[in-house]
Amino acid sequence: MLKSNTNKQSKPMLSIKTPKSLRAKRALEKRAPKLVELEKKTLILHGTKTSNTLNAVLTEIYHLKKDNSVKYSRRNDNIRPFEAGGETSLEFYSLKTDCSLFVFGSHSKKRPDNLVIGRTYDHHIYDLVEVGVENFKSLSSCSYDKKIAPLIGSKPFFAFIGEGFENVEELKHLKEVLLDLFRGQVVSNLNLAGLDRVYVCTAVGSNKVVFTHCALRLKKSGTVVPKVELVEVGPTMDLVVRRHRLPDESLKKEAMKVAPELIQRKVKNVSKDAIAGKIGKIYVPDQQVRSTPLPFTPKGVKRERREAKAKGDDKHSEKKQKKQKQDDEASA
Repeated sequence: MLKSNTNKQSKPMLSIKTPKSLRAKRALEKRAPKLVELEKKTLILHGTKTSNTLNAVLTEIYHLKKDNSVKYSRRNDNIRPFEAGGETSLEFYSLKTDCSLFVFGSHSKKRPDNLVIGRTYDHHIYDLVEVGVENFKSLSSCSYDKKIAPLIGSKPFFAFIGEGFENVEELKHLKEVLLDLFRGQVVSNLNLAGLDRVYVCTAVGSNKVVFTHCALRLKKSGTVVPKVELVEVGPTMDLVVRRHRLPDESLKKEAMKVAPELIQRKVKNVSKDAIAGKIGKIYVPDQQVRSTPLPFTPKGVKRERREAKAKGDDKHSEKKQKKQKQDDEASA
């Protein structure tokens, strides 16, 4: 006879694994969600085929973000970001390296020198921008004084020139992705003396942007504000937008959520001004002076009597004497 297993408890199919060492625990805590996230890491990947120009572009981007980027040199045949099923390996590498930005380079006859820049949310594809690289000028081909070379990890300026960044949907999307890619750690305070670079993006058409990396040179101007000069240090290239994919509204709403601890509550009657700083309003209620009863203090009358008595023309004493005289006559 077969024995019944009704009394035995069934084991769960999935179990939560806890870290067995302090090193694994620190690694999990580092990857855990935080109220204020650290600087986003960038994953740089090669496609099935890449050209010399594209290899140089990927290397330059890696050097610009060397302090917070991961570069794989192996070819990836099964990564196709815009195709269904071609994102699996990309999401796996994003989870493995804990990178929320990626740059994928590929080269083909249909799309030469192709560069795909994308962002991930929860290690899943969030949005994508595909651009073609033209007129590339590397960092080594620019001649300048090495003393003004930007430092690794320094905060950059961004200059977006052209109405296309406000009107054209593709360029607006490219602007957001470029800001996320190169701006580094988000900070609240910044020392202007440490700014040594600027990224200049110029829209020359509805789908073309000239990307230039310049160093800042400060010169004496005779005033407190120094004279600023831009020195091209590379890389410089033309980015032609080919395809782009915006995130879903539900995914965008979920990604834009802010923790309740970070939401600043509005303080009543307090406002902020860029020049005056913090401004407050004080409301004083109506005092109702006319209806307020005042105490009777005839101090001024007493003072007038004392002054008149000292002068010898006290009217009150004269009236008192007249009244007493009339009373005496009446009694007589």
